[in-house]
Amino acid sequence: MSSTEEKSLPSPPVVRLRVPTEEDAYAWHEVFDDPEVMEFHGGRAAELSVYEELTARQRKHDAERGFCLWTLLDEDDRVLGFTGAQPWPHAWGPVGEVEIGWRLARSAWGRGYATAAARATLDRVRAAGVGGVVAMVDARNARSVAVARRLGMRLGETFVTPVGGREGYCFRLAL
Repeated sequence: MSSTEEKSLPSPPVVRLRVPTEEDAYAWHEVFDDPEVMEFHGGRAAELSVYEELTARQRKHDAERGFCLWTLLDEDDRVLGFTGAQPWPHAWGPVGEVEIGWRLARSAWGRGYATAAARATLDRVRAAGVGGVVAMVDARNARSVAVARRLGMRLGETFVTPVGGREGYCFRLAL
């Protein structure tokens, strides 16, 4: 193929990350009220109060640490879900480590949003002085496994969740 015939790769989508607002609890609740979106997260959306608490906790994380699970917006400022990082919130697994994660509306799947937003997240947590991150992914979640690999993450451990007994992967990336 000559240089004039080179195929151009599609540009990554425009993404914007913002600290979640109180209103974002409603948006997250709506976006995640989809069994396919929640397949690897319990199968259904949580009650609104859970998202209210989660967005409040993320505002605190951002104020204290300089990173959180940010609300992910597209080029038209529509809420697509969240992408970001937070301290691993459970008493099992990579306790004391920072987890990077993403959860998007089904309408945003397969369009590069998760990878673009996760790359922006890596830049932000690196700037906040974090030396490495993990991504805890359900082994059946091929989309999230692919995002972790596109980020350059390497499989560190395989685990079984204490609730539900599902197999999962702990991907790692040194920053």
